[in-house]
Amino acid sequence: MRRTTVTLALEDPMLPLRLAIAFALLLSATACGGGDSSTPTSPSPTQSPTPTPTPTPTIVSSSVVIPVGAEFLGNRAFAPAELAIQTGTTVTWTNTDRDSHTTTSDGPGWNSGTISPGRGFSFTFQTPGTFPYHCSFHPGMVGRVVVAAAAAVPVTSAEQGRR
Repeated sequence: MRRTTVTLALEDPMLPLRLAIAFALLLSATACGGGDSSTPTSPSPTQSPTPTPTPTPTIVSSSVVIPVGAEFLGNRAFAPAELAIQTGTTVTWTNTDRDSHTTTSDGPGWNSGTISPGRGFSFTFQTPGTFPYHCSFHPGMVGRVVVAAAAAVPVTSAEQGRR
């Protein structure tokens, strides 16, 4: 049998350089994520604090209607004849009659001037108290607004509608 001699390539002067290059390529491929990954990785979401909502101010309003034929209705000429509200409430008087009217406070307060048919007048009550009023053109037309101090808890629109 013949013997074959295998000589190692250790005697190749370029071998260390080739190994260093191969190692450097392998290291850079691993560091850059060159491996085959079937599921992409994404950064996990960070939880940001939930902002506290700012409460919306409650705008409270109420309305009084001046009906057709109001000048003949006396203390029923304003509907409702007595309106109970809280401070800060805006009251709107709407004239549905064919004649012009006013809503005039019996004391210091407000005077709408002439409210033509189909028009209205609004006034915001800032202080508690009882406020009788009348129509300057038809003094028999009377009504009253009773204003209570605003409660600590806002009145809901459903509660306002029951008043």
